[in-house]
Amino acid sequence: MIALLNSNDPVQISYAEALLLDAGIDHEVVDSHMSVIEGSIGALPKRVLVAEDRYEDARQLLTDADLL
Repeated sequence: MIALLNSNDPVQISYAEALLLDAGIDHEVVDSHMSVIEGSIGALPKRVLVAEDRYEDARQLLTDADLL
């Protein structure tokens, strides 16, 4: 899997997830709990990962939505 988006903005992550889900592109959001481990509130970004074979489609989708 390849990192497509890094953000600590929960709205941006949620919007990206909705777009990817609607397009049928499997994805994972990782590092959701890293801020809790580090003791800060939302300081560390979450990452949206997609499969390598769908990366270009996903990148174009998020670019068209002005997320990248």
